[in-house]
Amino acid sequence: MGRPYEAVTGEPSGARTPRQELGAFLRSRRERLSPSQLGLPGSSRRRTPGLRRGEVAQLAGISASWYAWLEQGRVRTSEQVLRAVARALRLDAAETAHVLSFVEEAPPAAQAPTWVSRNLLTLVRTLDPNPAVVLDPHWDLLAWNCGYAALLTDPARLPAKRRNLLWLVFRWTPARSLLADWEGEARALLGQFRAQAARHPDDGRYAEIVAELLADPDAARWYDRRETTGFQPAVRHFRHQEAGDLRLRYVKLAAVDEPAHHLLAYLPDDRASENALRDLSVTGRAAWNAGRPKAGTG
Repeated sequence: MGRPYEAVTGEPSGARTPRQELGAFLRSRRERLSPSQLGLPGSSRRRTPGLRRGEVAQLAGISASWYAWLEQGRVRTSEQVLRAVARALRLDAAETAHVLSFVEEAPPAAQAPTWVSRNLLTLVRTLDPNPAVVLDPHWDLLAWNCGYAALLTDPARLPAKRRNLLWLVFRWTPARSLLADWEGEARALLGQFRAQAARHPDDGRYAEIVAELLADPDAARWYDRRETTGFQPAVRHFRHQEAGDLRLRYVKLAAVDEPAHHLLAYLPDDRASENALRDLSVTGRAAWNAGRPKAGTG
């Protein structure tokens, strides 16, 4: 079976601390608001876009100096204050959750294993012909089934460091035609990844993935906007070269006995998609058994 990616550790140069990342995010959201949106008087003498720091502080009920220190990454604060700032900045649910994730700067978690247990691997295989894959915290692909390889591409044929969901969506060229709403899917995925990576500024693997993504103009533009989203179950529309149109429900499950590992499965949303996945899996399995490297765990 294809060997899993071995995690690379190391500190990226110029990495932000979690407090600095929070401050930069708050500033980006402050600058996107205009005084008129909040019923505040405007002024032609404003030199910077958006609200002033003092205006946000006033709306949040905190001192202007404290809010300035918060944006500068100089202080840590409570959930109550961050909720007040989130309301002042008109953050949506996903953005608020992202801000609140910085309340406690916990010590780094233990490194997630780069192997998949027999139980989880069996589950992935059992879900076939429905595509399924196991991801680690960096969204590296650790295990997958024949259905997943047939729907996208066989990760075992990719270099180890490119066996990553973000790389597939942004750097694997066929993804842009395979996903009917590529831009919407790609931006949502990038927003989820950015929220995760922001809390681990010293993680070398996140830095590697970000550097690879920023080589794509679309990813670089959206990443710079600090767009943050949460996972939302949805129906994905695929336009597959062999199977035709597929409507698949995207399901994400956490593995309780394997912390930080997630199972992603694509389930058919209609009978036509169910039949197409079955046919696609037959074709894929023929290639799978003809000598292609088996995907999965080391």
